[in-house]
Amino acid sequence: MTNFKLDPVHSSVAFSIKHLMVSKVKGEFSEFSGELSGDVNDVSSLQFKGAVKVNSINTKNADRDGHLKSADFFDAEQYPEITFVSQSITDSSITGDLTIKGETHEETFDLEYNGVSKNPMTGGEVTGIIVTGKIDRERYGLTWNQALETGGVMVGKEVKFEVGAEFTIEA
Repeated sequence: MTNFKLDPVHSSVAFSIKHLMVSKVKGEFSEFSGELSGDVNDVSSLQFKGAVKVNSINTKNADRDGHLKSADFFDAEQYPEITFVSQSITDSSITGDLTIKGETHEETFDLEYNGVSKNPMTGGEVTGIIVTGKIDRERYGLTWNQALETGGVMVGKEVKFEVGAEFTIEA
């Protein structure tokens, strides 16, 4: 079994959510960690474990970021991390336990496994995955919202995300 070290400089955790029923807000988490292990020649043998620091949320608006960190949303003081632990990985999907704000649910997301490449700068081998999906934020206790006088709500229920993770293969 091979262990892989996350390269945070070449990785990202981004999301988007509908705002005011007409547009979407995009954001990212700047602090995260991840572990990947298994045989790169057998995707089904891979195991992934990741964590995101809630306080690293950035939507390019300090007031909104503060609100998202509050008890109305993530309650970062009590629940400082979002975690995901895989149960199974195929050529096109990853299934595992996602925990947000103390709520854990099994989720399946789309997976793009990009094989192995040699890094010409270091001479070492790298591998990467891209995970995309969507979740219902209310399922995880993120239920704050505000009704709009024109109908609808301020914040959508569905959160779309993309995680791009590059790993160096440890010898």
